[in-house]
Amino acid sequence: MTKVAKSSNRGSKPGERRGGRQKGVPNKATAELKDLARQYTCEALEALVKILRESESDQAKVSAAREVLDRGYGKATTVIGGDASAPLTVTTRIELVGVKPDDNSAN
Repeated sequence: MTKVAKSSNRGSKPGERRGGRQKGVPNKATAELKDLARQYTCEALEALVKILRESESDQAKVSAAREVLDRGYGKATTVIGGDASAPLTVTTRIELVGVKPDDNSAN
């Protein structure tokens, strides 16, 4: 007689997440810190603009400008490589290498 395994409804279905915080739910641990930091947004932006306008260092100006632009327009996207209009292809090569055993290894 052949035994048939019973299927159960246990386990996650493909693409289903059961554990952890679900997407879209804010992190309660850092929410208070973010609220506190947001109180200084205008002051921080004013400081970045002041550095951008008054700093002698070109590196500081570029850094401040980048921060201001990132906050205003979001971070720029990065193209990994190749033509931006063509899909990126990855080729994997698996090679089987044969090794001749020593005559002494059989003993």
